[in-house]
Amino acid sequence: MYNFCTLFDTHYISRGLALYSSLEKRCNDFHIYIFAFNDKCYSILNKLNLKNATIISLKEFEDEELLKIKPTRSIGEYCWTSTSSTILFVLEKYKVESCTYLDADLFFYSSPKPIFDELGDDSILITEHRYSPQFIKSDFKKSGKYCVQFITFKNDERGLKALRWWRERCLEWCFAYYEDGKFGDQLYLEDWTERFEGVHVMQHLGGGLAGWNVQQYDFFMKNEKYFGREKTSLQEFEVIFYHFHYLLFFTNGELELGRRYLSSEVHNYFYKPYIQQLEKAKNIIRQIDESFDPHGSGKKPLLWKTPLLYVYRHLKGTYNIFTKENYLGT
Repeated sequence: MYNFCTLFDTHYISRGLALYSSLEKRCNDFHIYIFAFNDKCYSILNKLNLKNATIISLKEFEDEELLKIKPTRSIGEYCWTSTSSTILFVLEKYKVESCTYLDADLFFYSSPKPIFDELGDDSILITEHRYSPQFIKSDFKKSGKYCVQFITFKNDERGLKALRWWRERCLEWCFAYYEDGKFGDQLYLEDWTERFEGVHVMQHLGGGLAGWNVQQYDFFMKNEKYFGREKTSLQEFEVIFYHFHYLLFFTNGELELGRRYLSSEVHNYFYKPYIQQLEKAKNIIRQIDESFDPHGSGKKPLLWKTPLLYVYRHLKGTYNIFTKENYLGT
């Protein structure tokens, strides 16, 4: 059985439900521990009766150390701070052999079995950003080589040693700005292949696809499955999961897919079907509670330089702001 955990509140609940549905479709045997980061999220998730999920409230999860630092962190920073603690909570309370943390905005297109097969006898699995060359200079320093999106720890001496070290560092410092080689929970991973034993870096190109790396690949479908082909090596691979980072919904009915070039295949194979899944999740959630937006829509930012950015991004092919209806063709 694959054991996963994730965390989100009502602002990300449609994404979390879409993640769950993709696992349910692609994994024959899995369980996911969902940490509900506000009471309304906890209540709704329990009413959904997700058969392969255990819903954990903040009251059950938070310990004295987390509560002590909570007032010093923003909501986002506290989520980052808590990531390592959610994994440790699952390993210690439920005594599972391993646990893989997943960002709530991941979506699976095939089984993660090839990734776990890679791990073998190692105890920790981390994933690289694999930035496209044009983004290395701008993104690498702050975001780092590795991405916390999909990270596995076995419940053994090597896994627990690294996990507890990471938790301690995040309790000490975990903020949304760069300082002395640190940024959030993520830059702590930079030296793990040297610092800890039993660390494996995911090699499968189909794991960790995202807006910052898809420019390196062509995508196609074969036998109703999604595949990619690396442009430089022509290596083909089956798509396992995509990370929909920076997908934003606005209260004016528009949505943004990020500020990087996305091919028509990426739009059609990944973003459009994913947004449709989010809409389905939204409708399910609103049958239980209509008092909020499950997409976490915010006000579209308008700055004095917005018209200039509009022109610049159109010229660069990175203007990925659409009305939801026009984008989905509804």
